[in-house]
Amino acid sequence: MTTWTNWSGIESAQPQRVEEPADTAAIVAAVERARTEGTTVKMVGTGHSFTAISAPEHTLLRPTKLGGILSVDRDAMTVTALAGTRLQDLNEGLETLGLSLHNMGDIAEQTLAGATSTGTHGTGGVASSLSAQICGLTLVTGTGEVVTATETENPELLEFARLGLGALGVLTTITFRVEPLFVLEANETPMGWDEYVAGFDEHIHGHHHVDTYWFPHTDRMLVKTNDRLTVGVDEVEPLSRWRSWWDDEFLSNQLFGALNHVTNRVPAIIPRFNQVSSRLLSARTYSDVAHKVFVSPRTVVFREMEYAVPLESGLTALAEARAALEASDIKITFPVEIRVTPADGIPMSTSGDRRSMYLAFHTHRDADHLEYFALLEPILRAHDGRPHWGKVHTRTAADLAPTYARFEEFLALRDRLDPDRVFANPYLRRVLGD
Repeated sequence: MTTWTNWSGIESAQPQRVEEPADTAAIVAAVERARTEGTTVKMVGTGHSFTAISAPEHTLLRPTKLGGILSVDRDAMTVTALAGTRLQDLNEGLETLGLSLHNMGDIAEQTLAGATSTGTHGTGGVASSLSAQICGLTLVTGTGEVVTATETENPELLEFARLGLGALGVLTTITFRVEPLFVLEANETPMGWDEYVAGFDEHIHGHHHVDTYWFPHTDRMLVKTNDRLTVGVDEVEPLSRWRSWWDDEFLSNQLFGALNHVTNRVPAIIPRFNQVSSRLLSARTYSDVAHKVFVSPRTVVFREMEYAVPLESGLTALAEARAALEASDIKITFPVEIRVTPADGIPMSTSGDRRSMYLAFHTHRDADHLEYFALLEPILRAHDGRPHWGKVHTRTAADLAPTYARFEEFLALRDRLDPDRVFANPYLRRVLGD
């Protein structure tokens, strides 16, 4: 029997059937069969969600034959791709075409369907999430119907399905708004906690994108600002191959991973380890095409909880999380990531209708994440935090509904598109109800 496991190793499932559909017709056939049998279907993506949002109960569909760019409309500045395309492949294809997404997160291993359905986001910009850049899609509903949604055709479906949690249907194509390929200059600056807090407004208002890391058990921060340059792509000044390998492959992944194996066995040394390593951080500046600046290699396997809190509560929530950690006996090697996003109008978005600060907490795969996350989740909930759909949390439909103004509308659409719950699994039953 096949065992499905997500990237972090935190979730697994044993599907009864595994298929690799090559076209929409094959997806329709799988859905119709499941509906007749009273079973379920899940398209799984690459498993980069830390939750079991894509865990298959009965039939597992792999998107391995459903990748690639389908069309480019340079007048409308849109690109349509198969939903099983990896974000990395889309970025590379867009670069070849002289185009780019407006914003993205720092990992590019996910499929487009998986990344958009869980609310994957970056920081800053006009639109931070991938979902907010979608202007069209097609999906197979739970009744086997193939539906197209654009800003003029089924616009209400587009509004919800561009971040649909995999509960409304199987996405087959996605159309993104794109921009001419642009260059970003990255500046990474180590600083103290107090300096960061004092300059917070200046940071987020003075730069296009800001990504910050706080190192637990220290007062050290690393602030990365990404700003658009007017130079052409032939004028970029990327890191040298040696510096890129040393900083991003060796220090941040190989050495960091090896040291985590040591600190997992001797947690008492973690505070000193963080204090020394954070003091060794140095400033660096480089420029490159957008996706090469946004995305970073991540080979150390970790587990993550991330919450979006209203921006005005963000620094308070962060300070309370720091105080709670310092008052506990928990020792953490991974930095806490801090990002800020504009509001969007997507009903199930964690940034829906409010500017947000995202606080992301990580542990090494082999460390105990449960105690750490349990310590901090109540703090984030107290600030009306919304958990990232693809990252560890304990929330249920009953306590999620009050923080989403259109939660009931989403459930009603789900009832219409998937009346027999062909796309259900334990995670969706927990966060959406039966």
